[in-house]
Amino acid sequence: MGFSFKVAPGVRVRASSRGIRTSLGPRAARLHVGGGRTGFSTGAGPVSFYTSLSGSRRRTGRSSASRTARAGSSQRALAQSAKLEQAQELRDALNEFLNLHRQDFPEAVRPIAPAPPPIHTKAIISAHRAQAVKGIGLFQRAARKAALAAADQAAQREIERQTLNQEQQRVRYQAQLDQWWAALVGNDEDVVLSVLAEAFEDNEAPAAAVGVNGSELSVVVLVPSIDIVPERRPATTPAGNLTLKKLAKAERGGLHTTMVASHVLLTVREALAVAPGITGVRVVALQHSRNDAFGRPRVDVLLAANFERTRLAAVRWDQAEAGTIVDDAATECPTKLRRTTNELQALDLSHESAIEELLAHVELDELISRQS
Repeated sequence: MGFSFKVAPGVRVRASSRGIRTSLGPRAARLHVGGGRTGFSTGAGPVSFYTSLSGSRRRTGRSSASRTARAGSSQRALAQSAKLEQAQELRDALNEFLNLHRQDFPEAVRPIAPAPPPIHTKAIISAHRAQAVKGIGLFQRAARKAALAAADQAAQREIERQTLNQEQQRVRYQAQLDQWWAALVGNDEDVVLSVLAEAFEDNEAPAAAVGVNGSELSVVVLVPSIDIVPERRPATTPAGNLTLKKLAKAERGGLHTTMVASHVLLTVREALAVAPGITGVRVVALQHSRNDAFGRPRVDVLLAANFERTRLAAVRWDQAEAGTIVDDAATECPTKLRRTTNELQALDLSHESAIEELLAHVELDELISRQS
């Protein structure tokens, strides 16, 4: 039967080296997320460790005769210190990236119009009283008294008028907010896509909501390739010192698979928090794979999954790993895993007409190869 997926009419998804840009035309806000040079994601910003850690160690050659043993010892100490610092930074980055899916998002709540600013009653009364006694002499006590009494009454009427006007404005504003909230909870497609466009704007992996079908949301996530995963990982020597160890292909592939799952789950959790009427999220993870022989960019689908709010609510997020959650919580999850490397492979879309239709809405003209 294939994986179903809804794309709203008129939506175009433009994939570029800067991420995903979803053009919703006049129907909702434009989403432009992602950007910058690809680096190892920490969840807090790009940290490019893989460039320096994946290459071969530089050979320093034999020291010149003029170098002293002390200078050589200091150089080795500095190198060891730098290596230790890299290992510690990489360990922290890996921990953050492996826990991306555990990030909590505040649930959307009905917006309440703020209370009107206080009316400056004293200033209003003072202004009316000053105007009332203007031109009346100090010794015209009866006239001043009558003028001040009339001024106080006029000031009170103005205060009541301003109070009523402010309250009417607040009521009108609250009605607009209630109308917007009802549309969001009722899964109005324009409102939901617009709200999620803003919510996804700062995501590490660019994401875009592209359609709403009843209470089910369709989302696209552009995930980094395996090149983003470093070729080394922090390890501990027999003496208990922190060092760097080369990753086996299966370990590296497994880390990338976990990274893809983490970004997908992060996007799904944020969508469910921001759009309270959505009960399920269908997500497709895209990856720029290569440029073909004609220089045209090609995008692969690494993962397609359907997540239900009720099932995710029961997940033990503080304990479960991202890959395990995807395997156990997704009601549909077409994936293809290379057993020898634990790396996600491009899905065969010959029986996935809905995903093929999605790709027809993805414009690749700006997508270029990422620099490694």
